[in-house]
Amino acid sequence: MTRDEIFLRLQTILVESFELDEEEIRLEAHLIDDLDLDSIDAIDLAVGLEKELGLEVTEEELRGLQRIENIIELVSNRLSPP
Repeated sequence: MTRDEIFLRLQTILVESFELDEEEIRLEAHLIDDLDLDSIDAIDLAVGLEKELGLEVTEEELRGLQRIENIIELVSNRLSPP
């Protein structure tokens, strides 16, 4: 899966789960400052990623990420073969 495909799926999760506008979701968008997501939202995002991508990401891992591009990098690294 390409980074663009990951971005589009992540965008879908964020729009559907958190009622964000697509325009708000940019690679450089800060999860807290720009998108107003909090630690409780990290749980919902982790569940959404698991459902959408079949990828288990812990809420602790997501809490350590600050921007959309950081999530894409994490997912891309997890999906890439070793």
